[in-house]
Amino acid sequence: MGKQNEITEPSDLFNKDGSLVQRGWARKPILSYNKEDIGKGWSRIKEWDHFSVLNNQFGFQLTIGDIGYLTQMSYVWLDFEKNEREGKGQFKFFTKSKLLPLSSLEDCTIEFPSKKFSAIIKRKGKQRILSIDDPTFLDKGIKGTITLDDKPEWDNTVVATGYKDDPRLFYYNHKINMMPAEGSIQIGEKEYSFKPDTSFGLMDWGRGIWPYHTHWLWGSACGIVNGVPVAFNIGYGFGDLSTHTENIIFYDGKAHKIDEVTFHHEDRDPTKPWKFTSNDDRLNMVLTPLIPHKEKLNFGLIYLNSSLLHGLYTGDIILDNGEKIHIIDILGHAEDIFWRW
Repeated sequence: MGKQNEITEPSDLFNKDGSLVQRGWARKPILSYNKEDIGKGWSRIKEWDHFSVLNNQFGFQLTIGDIGYLTQMSYVWLDFEKNEREGKGQFKFFTKSKLLPLSSLEDCTIEFPSKKFSAIIKRKGKQRILSIDDPTFLDKGIKGTITLDDKPEWDNTVVATGYKDDPRLFYYNHKINMMPAEGSIQIGEKEYSFKPDTSFGLMDWGRGIWPYHTHWLWGSACGIVNGVPVAFNIGYGFGDLSTHTENIIFYDGKAHKIDEVTFHHEDRDPTKPWKFTSNDDRLNMVLTPLIPHKEKLNFGLIYLNSSLLHGLYTGDIILDNGEKIHIIDILGHAEDIFWRW
């Protein structure tokens, strides 16, 4: 197993020269994002808050991404029974990396009202609240609120990753891979209810400065297995991983750290099953797609080539004590993305 440096002592994220104070993984976001010491200007900073809420019938996603010269708020509705995906986005220009909070744990309200739609991401205590209101969605309208329960006693996925070429490049990320969800979304006359025993939310809170050309792979899943909450986070592509990876299994809220994971797929094809294996033989999974999605954007300065699938994971995970857990059809996603931004 490669080196897995666990960060256990709180500190600032940056030294005064913009380099990272600590590199590694942590169970909680104990590093302070002291942005006043960040190593480069606003046009290079990438920040986002992403939430995804899924159950076996449907799902809702809400994302705000700020890349300094451009901010996008977008939402996606997923219907797993019809295998359909619909969404909408809107932009604001030259936001200069000032919209999103410095901490993933502070109470805050992020609003993005416009003529297209209104979306709100709020944190209040240990709850994260997502709201959407768009009267024009599918000519029916979509409106609703979902509350996610961020359990403070559960471990999370946190990484502080550097780059070999430039010490001022970094990736700081906090993911909560499983939050019971409650609420409802109304589309036209139909109401879709999220119940906390079957619906779970994912948070991906990211801050970083990285090379103009970037390629990342990420996957996550969660569900109840034999009455126990189980989740995992897998991925690679960002920065120097000689000190750690972001690959973690969660069993009953506790983190079980694994080493390197490889994504196996055929030409990044999201319509075919993807396979995932770890070099320590502690994760062996197959993701069968329900909703595949490919997207390409080319605006010259900004380029995206995205391959994404939501589906059902089946396979085996092995905990720190050697216990093998067999998983059958828990919901999750995987993505393989090339960015130029």
